[in-house]
Amino acid sequence: MTLTTGTTAGPGTGQTRSPARWAILAVICLAQFAAVLDNTVLNVAIPSLTRDLDATTSDVQWIVNAYSLVQSGLLLAAGSAADRYGRKRLLLAGLTVFGAGSLAAGLADTTGQLTAARAGMGIGGALLLTTTLAVVVQVFDAAERPRAIGVWGAVNALGFAAGPPIGGLVLAHFHWGALFLANLPVVVFALLAVRLLVPESRAPGGGPPDLLGVLLSTVGMTAVVLAITQGPESGWSSPRVLLPAAGGLLVLAVFARWEHHVRHPMLDPHFFRDRRFVGAVVGVVLITFGSAGVLFLLTQQLQFVHGYSPLAAGLHLAPFALTVVVLNATGLTARVVGRLGHPLAIASGMSLLAGGFVAVALSAGYGPLLLGLLLMGTGCAFANPAIVEAVMSAIPPDRAGAGAGVDGTMAEIGNSLGVAALGAVLNARFAALLPAAAAGAGSLPAALAAARTEADRAAVLEAFTAGISTSQLLGAAAVLVGGCLAAVLLRSAGRVVHPVPPPEDVGPRPDDNASRGLAEKIHE
Repeated sequence: MTLTTGTTAGPGTGQTRSPARWAILAVICLAQFAAVLDNTVLNVAIPSLTRDLDATTSDVQWIVNAYSLVQSGLLLAAGSAADRYGRKRLLLAGLTVFGAGSLAAGLADTTGQLTAARAGMGIGGALLLTTTLAVVVQVFDAAERPRAIGVWGAVNALGFAAGPPIGGLVLAHFHWGALFLANLPVVVFALLAVRLLVPESRAPGGGPPDLLGVLLSTVGMTAVVLAITQGPESGWSSPRVLLPAAGGLLVLAVFARWEHHVRHPMLDPHFFRDRRFVGAVVGVVLITFGSAGVLFLLTQQLQFVHGYSPLAAGLHLAPFALTVVVLNATGLTARVVGRLGHPLAIASGMSLLAGGFVAVALSAGYGPLLLGLLLMGTGCAFANPAIVEAVMSAIPPDRAGAGAGVDGTMAEIGNSLGVAALGAVLNARFAALLPAAAAGAGSLPAALAAARTEADRAAVLEAFTAGISTSQLLGAAAVLVGGCLAAVLLRSAGRVVHPVPPPEDVGPRPDDNASRGLAEKIHE
């Protein structure tokens, strides 16, 4: 199946429209949802894992982090591979690997087996996150692409927020292995639908694969994300943090230098000469920094301060994700972003998001908290699709996989930094405000256990609430600054022609006439 079969012309775009494009979007969003969900669904299963597998704290950390570590390390390489070898082919490979990892995780009976299975799922997740966005860019023309990207982004938000409540529902009735085995019917259906519906596409030419670039980017990104995730637990001055951080940054510096000199780079450094691209990337990092950090704090606030169960806490956060989904699914986001333009949409959306963070930080009950969640959802609904569209429109469409890899990598860095940095602020503020009776306690439960009187317990809760509020306000400031900076960079760039030079030895692939036709239509 090719994009030119049975399609109609998109208005004023010069690109054809696949009649199956919305069905394709539904299928890839289903796959995307499963991949994103596995970033958070396991958090509520930690007590069950500790009991059933006799897991230590270190074991649990590796089980939880193995997925995100492998995924973040491979995103750049996965995006480049999708452009080179075919986005449909890599999407099918990602589904297969993700399904196999899910089966292994569901049947695991030791911590080592579960950690290895989660790492395998991370490989599949990296392929899914990049290929799904790349397929959206290829299937939808410029007129419909903002709405399609908005739906894709809404599924991201829904998957991230739905993890705790879905995990809680599953664990209320089934063994924790069901969290992974539930992916299998989704994977089987998606494999069949992708094979039938999704057209193949890839970048023309490209030269030999940049194997050294793949190795350097994977090692460097994995080391940096590992350092960030270990910071709150081990201490930022610990060798367990400093060594991987320094090593990862050094490897990434070597990677950047290599990409400047290799003839066929995995990630073309010319992308970063475009202010639109840089501005959008800044927005990606800071919006995910604030969102991930604040939502991480909110789950603790609802459980530790308000006394909700993990399932109830997840359900109380649902208005945030539902607002994002409704605004994008109805097409309202695409219309607003189209009228405002990327710079103003990003600035407005991230300002609303920051306002929601402030409302949440200052809330004393669920009413003000609900207002904050609605503001956060509205801000995300406007800012996220505009940022992703800005990233993808700043590079040639035939490098959509590479753009998706950069977008996913920056989002992973923002997520990890947000949780680590805002969590560190919470811990520092909490420790500074603890009463003398609980001084030195490393957690809220430990501080409450050390408190001797009701007044001490009230002071402990007040210290924890103050720490959360301070961290949430810092997240609001980061998002607001990020929105303004991204908007300024995007506006100052104006309408700039893509600075990426064409490959030197582009030539047709005799075995891929459909992809060649797609590339020719894109560049018309």
